Amino acid sequence: MGRRDDLDRFYQLMGNLEEQVGGTQKLKDCTGYMDWPDRGVYFFFAPDETRASSDQLRVTRVGTHAVSEGSSTSLWNRLRTHRGAMSGTYEGGGNHRGSVFRKRVGEAIIDRDEYQEEYPEWGDGSSAGRELRLEELEMERKVSEYNRDLPFLWLNVDDEPSAKSQRSYIERNAIALLSNYQKTAIDARSDGWLGKHSRSEKICQSGLWNVNHVEENYDPNFLDQLERKIEETDSI
Repeated sequence: MGRRDDLDRFYQLMGNLEEQVGGTQKLKDCTGYMDWPDRGVYFFFAPDETRASSDQLRVTRVGTHAVSEGSSTSLWNRLRTHRGAMSGTYEGGGNHRGSVFRKRVGEAIIDRDEYQEEYPEWGDGSSAGRELRLEELEMERKVSEYNRDLPFLWLNVDDEPSAKSQRSYIERNAIALLSNYQKTAIDARSDGWLGKHSRSEKICQSGLWNVNHVEENYDPNFLDQLERKIEETDSI
C-alpha cells in the first residue's frame, strides 16, 4: 500500500465519519450548547477545494487540543477560539494570539491583499492590549468570516491529556499523510487556495494550515485506530 492508497482510505473514512455524525458543521452555526465530546480531533475542509480524483472536499487543517499533561482545554473551547467572538467588545472578531490557525489565516489575507502597513504587529507576542486589539478588529473579522465558513468534522477521542495520547497520534499521522511538503504532490491545492499566500513555506507546500508534522513520515496503522474511533463517535 502506497501513500495514494492510504489517502484514498483516509478520505473513505472521512466519508464514514460524515455519515456517522450526520454531516459536516460550520463554526458559524455552532455553539457550546451542542453535545460536543470533551476531547477529540477535528478536520477542516476547504469549501472550494476538492480531491483531484473526485468531488470530495479536501482536508486543509487537522487539529486537537490538551496534549500537555494537566491541560483542561475541551474540544469546543479549541473550536470556539478558532471561531472568534460572537458578541461583546470584539464581536465578529477574535484573538489570533490565542489561535495559531487564526494567526496563519490572517497573515495570508494580509499578504494577499497587501495590508502589511495597516497591521504591522499582527502575530507579535502572546497577548495584546485593548487598543491594539481594536486596531486589529477588522482583520480579525475577516479571519472569522473565513474560518466560520469552513466545513469540518470531529472525532471523539476521549483520552487523558498527554503528548503520547491517541488524539496526538491520530492528529500527527493524519497531517503527515495529507501533507505534500517535500513530497510528490497528491491532491495539490489550487492557486486560489488562501494558504498559497502564507508566509510559511510549509503551509504553501503542504496544502495544510499546519506547520508541525508536515515533514514527517506517517504510520499507516493509524488508519485502523481512526476507523475504530469513527465507530465510537456520535452526532451532536
